[in-house]
Amino acid sequence: MKKIGIICKPGRKEPQEILKELLPLLRQKGCETFVDADTAAALNINGFSWDEIASLVDLVLVLGGDGTMLKVSRLVAEKGVPILGINLGSLGFITEVNRDEVFSAVDKMLNDGFEIEERLMLSAAIHRNGKKIAEYTVLNDVVINKGALARIIDLETNINNIYVTTFKADGLIISTPTGSTAHSLSAGGPILYPTLESIVLTPICSHTLTNRPIVLPDNSKIEISIKSPGGDVFLTLDGQVGFSLGMDDVIEINKAKYKTKLLIPVERDYFKILRTKLKWGER
Repeated sequence: MKKIGIICKPGRKEPQEILKELLPLLRQKGCETFVDADTAAALNINGFSWDEIASLVDLVLVLGGDGTMLKVSRLVAEKGVPILGINLGSLGFITEVNRDEVFSAVDKMLNDGFEIEERLMLSAAIHRNGKKIAEYTVLNDVVINKGALARIIDLETNINNIYVTTFKADGLIISTPTGSTAHSLSAGGPILYPTLESIVLTPICSHTLTNRPIVLPDNSKIEISIKSPGGDVFLTLDGQVGFSLGMDDVIEINKAKYKTKLLIPVERDYFKILRTKLKWGER
């Protein structure tokens, strides 16, 4: 992996300080680097757009938080480019390398000290009046939720063309295993091991207390129809992209045709990550 893209969280000086040391090191090791345009401008070097980086490199190094990782995953997954995340954010579930491990991690990366872990992604298509009007791919989750002033919404749900129920709730989260530690977890959903081939449906504040999260196989076709009038219902994708929904809109969710490839340290202990990030065992 000699062509390395570098994408940093915008507006942060810390990645620039890291790159002042890291870029010369990578060049010494025979790597060609492609730095995102905003960061490159701050360093007075040639830069590249995110789209250009995705097309030119063998690997993308992300300096930021999970939000930056999610954006990059949606950009490069279709091209099969693996991603290594350096956590400069707060929680960092998918940016697993910490700030003080940057240089040792890069050295391991160049010496096969990482393995590629593939993560399930979801495709969400919005149908209105029988026509597909938009389609998105996500790594974490697809969330249908009500606006600030909306009442409980009705979400008619079918799986593989079989009627399941009409959720009366504040919303519904459709999550990948990677996203199971995000919004779904805060709504009472289960934690799934990240390499599982499963999808989680988690209702948000369901009016029916017996409605509980359900885990489905990844080949399930999930269709959710909006049965509430008023137009104050929204689709949120990976917590970053929003889409306004109307009465009788149908959201069809399937496994995406491609996966995100993450570079994971060979010695990674996922349960240690859970203990650390979720503070298990503390009082």
